[in-house]
This record gives sequence, C-alpha cells and structure tokens, in this order.
Amino acid sequence: MVISGIGGASGRPRRLVLFTLGFRPFYLLAAGLAVAWIPLWIGIWHGHLALPGSFAPPAWHAHEMLFGFTSAVLVGFLFTAIPNWTGRPTPTGIPLAGLAGIWLAGRASLLMDGLPWQAVAAIDVAFLPLAAAAMLPPLVATGNRRNIAFPFALMALGAANLLFHLDAAGMPVPAAEATRGVLGIMMVILVVMGGRVIPFFTANRLPEVSIRRSGRLDRCVTAAVVATAILSVAAPSTIVGGLAALAAAALLLYRGLRWMPWATRKHPMLWVLHAGHAWIAVALLLGAGSSLGLGLPAGAADHAFTIGGVGVLTLGMMARTARGHTGRPIEATRLMTAAFAIVNAAALVRVFGPMISMEWQAPAIGVSGVLWAVAFLLYLVEFAPILTSTRVDGRPG
Repeated sequence: MVISGIGGASGRPRRLVLFTLGFRPFYLLAAGLAVAWIPLWIGIWHGHLALPGSFAPPAWHAHEMLFGFTSAVLVGFLFTAIPNWTGRPTPTGIPLAGLAGIWLAGRASLLMDGLPWQAVAAIDVAFLPLAAAAMLPPLVATGNRRNIAFPFALMALGAANLLFHLDAAGMPVPAAEATRGVLGIMMVILVVMGGRVIPFFTANRLPEVSIRRSGRLDRCVTAAVVATAILSVAAPSTIVGGLAALAAAALLLYRGLRWMPWATRKHPMLWVLHAGHAWIAVALLLGAGSSLGLGLPAGAADHAFTIGGVGVLTLGMMARTARGHTGRPIEATRLMTAAFAIVNAAALVRVFGPMISMEWQAPAIGVSGVLWAVAFLLYLVEFAPILTSTRVDGRPG
C-alpha cells in the first residue's frame, strides 16, 4: 500500500490507495487467504498439522472458504458495483480499512487457543452485518430495488455464520442445514450476478456474436435455483429435491448455451466466466444425481460449486474488475490465462478424481489444493502491485 502524502489546496491527507474502493483490500485479502489457508488445510487433513481453536477441522475449512474467502470477494465486488448502480459511495478510507481489519481479526480469532468462543463469534460474525449495513444507504436513497436484496442476503449469511460458531461451541443447532443454506444463498447470488454480467461482457467484447438474453428465462433460472436451495435445507437428499436440482441445472445450461460460450475461446477474460457458470450447472447435476440415488462420492456437488463455480467465477471477476477499475485494458495476460486454466484443473481433479476411484480421494484433495493455491498465487503476483497502486488513467478509485 502507498501513501501519497498531503495533496490539494485543502491540505487533507490523501487516503491510502488500498482503501480507495472496496475491491482493492478485499480482493487482496481473499487471494491471500486462498494461497495460505488451503495448504494449511491440506496439512491438517493429512494429519501433519494440528488446528488450534475450537472448530473441528472440516467445519473450519468449510467456514473459512464460505465466510472468509467467498464473503470477502462478495463484499469487495458489491462495494465496487453499488457506486456504479446508484451514483452514491460505499465505504472508503478509514471505514473501509476498519471493515478489512474486522475480517482479518475474524480469521485470526478462529486460530487462537484459549479465546472464549463468545469473543471469537462476536469478532467474526460482525463483518457481514456491518458490510451489509454499509451497502443499504446508497441503495435505499436511490430506490434501487433491483439490487436491494444483496445486503439482506449478506445479513442472512451472517446469521448462518453465528450458527457455525454455536455448533463449534457444542450448542444444539442445525449446523448441517446452515451449511446447505449458505451454499444455496451463495449459489443464488452467483446465478443472479452471472445472468447480468456474463452476457453483457460477452456482447460488449464480441458485438458480432448473437448473444440471446431473456429476462423471463433469467427469472425462471433464479426461481429454480432458489427452489433447489430451499429444498436442500427443507428436504435434503430427496427425490423432489433431486428433481428440482435437475430442472435448475437444465435451465442453467440452456441459458449458458444461449450466450455462445464457444465464441469466447480466444478471450480468457470471457471464457473463464462462462466456465464458472457451467460449473454451477455441473454442481446442480451432481447434487441431483446424489439425491436420486446414483451413489456419487460425498461432497462432489459441493466441491463442483465451491471450487468450480465459486473459485472460477470469482477469479475471473477479480481479474476483470481489478483491471477495469484501475484503468487498465481488460485483457488477460499469459499469467492470468494460466491461473484460469489451473483453477479449472483444481475443480476437475477434486470433483472427478474420487469418481474414477475412491483410492484417488486423498491424492485428489492434495493435488486440487495445490492447484487452487497456485492459481491465486499467480493472481497475487500480477494484481498485488495493481491493487495497491493508483489508477493508470489518473481517475479516482
């Protein structure tokens, strides 16, 4: 991060570049967590390292991927998008730095022995409600109904985070239902966002390609995914839940094909987004298969969504928005093209390795984790200097 000293006639100190817009600190933090936490998890899973704190290792891993990594990316993206949607600012400067500090404190508190669980929960759970509260004023002031659901979705995620902490403390809470609910909420968010930005970015970059969009289809896709998410909590591993997931997957695949994904093969900044969208459909198909009794490996659907859907989509969006909002051409370098391919490989190995043979499960976890960490390390190598430097075009942000 850089401080540019005193500027302007007012004599006010210029803000840290890192805290001029939400994507800067939170993309940096999310990528850093991906690089550090996944190798840590591999060491813990293989028994080489002991996990401090009160969380059981699998619960900690799920928690940190959902409420650490993914939540940071979502907040960074929304803090950056809301000013474009409303013309009103989201937190910058000291308030933004404070929120980033709360996120960091949450990660650290989970690894502290001897800290009362109530203190850990208070520190960690605070982040999402505070971030959501900061998003509401510009949306409410401008009557932006189209996007008003996002902060409320973050508040729901914050409530689920509390259930994780209560479960770790030994309280009788529906922890499994909370996990499925969180995955469902995040899937809905990504499906809605993907439906808006993927065809838009594709049409802008490839105007000669006939991208077919349909608001009615988007609403059907969203409704199907919402229904699947609800049934995953209310009626998990049932035929009705499996059929709902199958319908949602079919609609999602149909929508994705209308966006002409094959036309993006020479444009990594586009094909990575289409690939992430396709991974969500794969996750729904695998979830349907499990519910309908196909005997798939445990966690196949969840990892198709988290490593494939979340990992691929977020890496693509983190690269695209970071370049666009720092005034740089929205083109993928060779380094980021490699990162996009590697994160997809991580999903392929983790999801399909155990399907080929259960003997491959342990190696698949290790190889997939290393690939995931390498992909985000490449992101850090390219984007850490960009995220901590002023825009190349001299504009604010």
